[in-house]
Amino acid sequence: KMDIITDYLEDQMDNRQFWPRQVWSKYAEKLSDFKEPDMSQNALCCLNELVTNALLHVPDVLKYMSRLRNQSVFNFCAIPQVMAIATLARCYNNPRVFQGVVKIRKGEAVKMMMEATNMEAFKGTMRQFCEEICSKIPTQDPSNSATTDAVERIRQLTATSHALTVQRTLSPLHVSCALVVAAITWQYWTQIHWVYEHYLNWT
Repeated sequence: KMDIITDYLEDQMDNRQFWPRQVWSKYAEKLSDFKEPDMSQNALCCLNELVTNALLHVPDVLKYMSRLRNQSVFNFCAIPQVMAIATLARCYNNPRVFQGVVKIRKGEAVKMMMEATNMEAFKGTMRQFCEEICSKIPTQDPSNSATTDAVERIRQLTATSHALTVQRTLSPLHVSCALVVAAITWQYWTQIHWVYEHYLNWT
């Protein structure tokens, strides 16, 4: 869902439509209308509803992650999840989604990859970006209450005293392994995106 949300403009330029009609039809006659300046408020309302819907998956993500016991598997699964929640936070109520692609800075991405190596750190990162979303909820947004409820649910599930910094107790070997996994994952998703762009013919 995160990729579909962030790729709105690119998909429109390539004549692709992945945003669900049952959502965008509440705010516009055509999905392409959101590119127009006079539709900016409706566009943000639609965007916020989609992000809110994506947040409903976070409790299941937390449950799944809590059951992982292998460190390498945990790292591999945690990286795309923290990247996704960070991107959703940056997209929420952000008009730039309709003007280009909203991305996480590489330095910030690497920092998150290094930190998300245990469940407490993972929960702390998820909570951090949910709080970022909460701070941007517009009072008059149609999804206001749903977004607030979703964030509150995540707050309850991510209560932790973990500080969002790289732990001093991490051994050099542990950090090195985390970086290797992060690099492999980054390369994997880059290749998938390249194949998607160059070989798949969407209609």
